[in-house]
Parts: sequence; C-alpha cells; structure tokens
Amino acid sequence: MDWRVYQRHGDTRGAGFYGTCLEYGHALWHRQLPARALLCLDRAMGADLGEPDAVLSSWPMPYAAMAWIMREVPRDLFCGNPRVHFQHYADRMNPPREELRRWRAWACWALACRVRPELPGDPKHDVVEPTAVEIAEQIEILGSSQEVEMWRQVLAGRF
Repeated sequence: MDWRVYQRHGDTRGAGFYGTCLEYGHALWHRQLPARALLCLDRAMGADLGEPDAVLSSWPMPYAAMAWIMREVPRDLFCGNPRVHFQHYADRMNPPREELRRWRAWACWALACRVRPELPGDPKHDVVEPTAVEIAEQIEILGSSQEVEMWRQVLAGRF
C-alpha cells in the first residue's frame, strides 16, 4: 500500500475513505512508520461519516489506536511530537467539517499529553488549550454517538 490508495476515492470522503485510512495506517505501522500511521488516522477522523454509518460499528473513531501508537512507538523510530502536531492542527483547521475535526484534533492532543507527558507543547504557538471537559462537551455535540465515552475511556488509559 502507498499514498495512491486514496486516489480511488477521488473527492469522496465517506465510509470507504475512512476504511482505507485505517487500513493504510495499519500497514504503515507494520512498516515501522509511526508518524505516517498517525497522519492516516488523522485523515480517518476527518471522514464524512453519518451517525448510522455501519463502518463505525466495526471500526469506531481510532482514539485507542492513536494512543496505542503514541505509547508503543519504539523511541528509535521517528514519530515527531504528536502533542505539537495536534496543537497546531486543531488551531489551523480548514473546511470541510472544521469544527468536528478541530475538536477531534484537540481530543487527540489531550491523549498525546496523557500518553506522552514528556513531550513539550509549542511555547511559541499562542493558543488557548481546552480542558478535557470542554473537549468532551464539543465531541458530545458534534461527534458520533458513544464517541465521547470512548474517548474518555482511552484518556483514562483503558485501551
């Protein structure tokens, strides 16, 4: 698998795209490319999925996979600084679905802070970092059903 797997979806970012992102991220992890695997999961979280989308029953939002990769990445492999990545990503979101994608990025930022507390944020990036309560409130409003509870479980270390 390589980046061309996305071509078959064109501009469509629905359930098929979501599944492709997850599958490609998995393949990248197995190729020892954790930073790129995380980026694939980022893309999956931006997919245009409706509430009744069957793919979410089998493959819920990949918060647990995000946290697992950040925790398990061998320190000799490049993973960048996920905390800074999500901090910048959340603050610079563009359409489509920018509010949902922004709050999912903040949710992943919170996971990065919890799982990799030794990673610093970007002190030069002037942004108000939300609390876990604020993140949960927005995910509850904008996300899929059960998403906020799943995120809370992962944030609590149960993944």
